[in-house]
Amino acid sequence: MTAAPETGLTEREIIERAVALRPALLARQAETERLTHYPEDTHDDFLKAGFYRILQPRRYGGHEFGLPVFYRVVVEIARGCPSTGWALSLTAAHVLQACTVFDEKAQDELFGPDGDFRAASTVAPVGIAQPDGPDHVILDGTWPYSSGAPYSTHYLGQTLRAGTPVLFVAPRSAWTVLDDWRGALGLRGTGSNSIRMDQARVPAHFTRETSLLDLPVEGGSVGSTLHGNPMYAGRAPSFFHGELAAVMIGTAYAAADEYARIVAARPLLLEPDRTRADLHDYQRHLGEALGVIHLAEAALRQTSEDWMEACRRNVSGEAPFTAVEDNRLALTFLNAGRMAWDVLQGILFRTAGSRHARDGERMQRYFRDAATYWTHVGPGMYEPLLRRVGCDTLGLPSEDIALIP
Repeated sequence: MTAAPETGLTEREIIERAVALRPALLARQAETERLTHYPEDTHDDFLKAGFYRILQPRRYGGHEFGLPVFYRVVVEIARGCPSTGWALSLTAAHVLQACTVFDEKAQDELFGPDGDFRAASTVAPVGIAQPDGPDHVILDGTWPYSSGAPYSTHYLGQTLRAGTPVLFVAPRSAWTVLDDWRGALGLRGTGSNSIRMDQARVPAHFTRETSLLDLPVEGGSVGSTLHGNPMYAGRAPSFFHGELAAVMIGTAYAAADEYARIVAARPLLLEPDRTRADLHDYQRHLGEALGVIHLAEAALRQTSEDWMEACRRNVSGEAPFTAVEDNRLALTFLNAGRMAWDVLQGILFRTAGSRHARDGERMQRYFRDAATYWTHVGPGMYEPLLRRVGCDTLGLPSEDIALIP
């Protein structure tokens, strides 16, 4: 029997814990980049706060809070350190997909008596899977960009078996983290290492012939039945875009915090008794930026509620959670992230001053992190989503428009 979650913890309290960690995360930013993943102190803080268990079922020692709470915690953690917010999100989130598609036997074994489950992942199918008798599968390959791998207890991956997509979960003993997350422009502390499996042997019931981009959830799922919660019958692509938007919005808030500090501390050349904070232009820049960031966060919150409602309607039989709905939600999330990126690079970084573009400056770090986010989702995902939503509206097929280049 899995240990019970912390009793009495409320949604508000877990969000407040994330806010309270901001000073420590700010102080650890440089160390996080140097290590290429957040330090042990941060990991311990997350364990104590229960952040890894926000989406985890109560049956397995989790809090089973909804998507809006999870995204709000990610925003607050990213406001303290974007790399840390990214890594936390992409480690704590994949419990949702694991609990959606794998059966009760697999889930009982994956969570075990302590409910310790943190899973890095990547959506691209990598490597190969081969049967090893009736009860096991052999996995072989190297899965790159596995954010959060250093602190993960499991890996949720995609591979191929005779040309068929296979989703699998592999325990930490089955794979090795490679020391190859260095040299990136931004998000340097996300622990987005590759993981390697050399003839790793996992139980066959830890695999499913399906894809993360097209989970079988219409009408409900194994997970929604097992846990009595429609949240475990949701489609994944829109959920993933919501994660990244939450990180980007938190990063934009961090840049706005830094901007306010910068202009309040910068004396005017000809009036040293006054600062840039006294000038109308800088007041307007900050106000405009915050207005857009607040709007992006409002879109994130409402769309996370819409995602939860789509799950509920799916399980109740009122309306299936279709790819069309998934595309719409994903594009809204992505637009929220884009708004945050646009205001960070177009207002805050541009007008903060060149001295804050130097190595070691927080504003430079936020710009690097945000630019890396946009190179991740912008060229490869934004255009396909625009086309998909347009085709969906026109009644044209959109399934052949790849979401991953």
